[in-house]
Amino acid sequence: MLYQFALWLRSLGDVPGINLFGYVTFRAAAAAIFALLISLIVGPRIIAALRRRQIGEQAKSELQQVGGHASKAGTPTMGGLIVLASVLIPTILWANVFNAYVLLAVFTMAVLGGVGFLDDYLKVVKKLPKGLIGRYKIVGQVFTGLVVGSVLYFFPHLVSESHEAVSTLTTVPFQKHVEFDFGILYIPLVIFIITATSNAVNLTDGLDGLCIGTVGVSALTLAVIAYFSGNAFFADYLNIIHLRGTDELAIFCAAIVGAAMGFLWYNAYPAQVFMGDTGSLALGGAIGVLCVLIKKEFLLPIVGGIFFAETVSVILQVTWFKFTKKRFGEGRRILKMAPLHHHFEKSGWHESKIVVRFYIVAIMLAIITMASFKVR
Repeated sequence: MLYQFALWLRSLGDVPGINLFGYVTFRAAAAAIFALLISLIVGPRIIAALRRRQIGEQAKSELQQVGGHASKAGTPTMGGLIVLASVLIPTILWANVFNAYVLLAVFTMAVLGGVGFLDDYLKVVKKLPKGLIGRYKIVGQVFTGLVVGSVLYFFPHLVSESHEAVSTLTTVPFQKHVEFDFGILYIPLVIFIITATSNAVNLTDGLDGLCIGTVGVSALTLAVIAYFSGNAFFADYLNIIHLRGTDELAIFCAAIVGAAMGFLWYNAYPAQVFMGDTGSLALGGAIGVLCVLIKKEFLLPIVGGIFFAETVSVILQVTWFKFTKKRFGEGRRILKMAPLHHHFEKSGWHESKIVVRFYIVAIMLAIITMASFKVR
């Protein structure tokens, strides 16, 4: 909105400093600062409101004997509302709201945030143990992916008039001039990516500060890639697809980074608030749709390596348990507990040590992601 207002002011004449609004880097920095400030200002009020209404985390029986999980019962949850406000408001303020990439990213985060909010509400307020039934949650994720995939496939001109031919393409990491065109199959691919990523980030949200910190690292990496993809000079230099308009997504990414820093202020160990599915589903969907929009779907296992590992650990654990139970009559486990971060907890690692080490791995993966553009 401020971008459109600045364009209007510039049309009236020479206004000192107004040209700054034309720079994506300036608006991205402003969005990050605004997101951080919103988190720090709104956060305490939302936390206090959640505490007054006794909207707290329920104790998990399987974690009662692990670390300090028993003391976490009653900690305010649904703090994802802080994240949603801190990302969506600065994005709408500082990004070009008529940019289709931005609109699709905002749509994805808002819808999945709504799905997560409904799940948290049913679980915490209505006291339904399982919250929103799994199949209904999947319906929301599939619907979101279907809308994004359909827009990219059926209405490519709405996204980028000069790049209709690449609407269903994706690139391959560490390879030059290797691209796959999925055609109509691109829609189910988008559905799978958004659904899988939102669930993967949700699985990662199990320790204080773990999810929001690793999402912040991934978002910062994607901000750089989005800016490079939308810049003709950098896209040509790095030999990647030039997608005019994706540089506006750097503002959305920057808002996520600012929101992550602000929310981490309250979510760091010992957490004063948990994001719940309201935040984790929304952030996971945001990471997934960003990779789709900038044509870096195959980079997800690297840039989102923590989320990928957490998901694989659950799949392997469940598959092996069912297989051994059918074959030997007794289920066996590969890990002490899944997802992966709980395995390390059961191995005696302190919660803070696990989180910091996962941060280190996330940063290393971010470096590898950026290196993939030159090591080809």
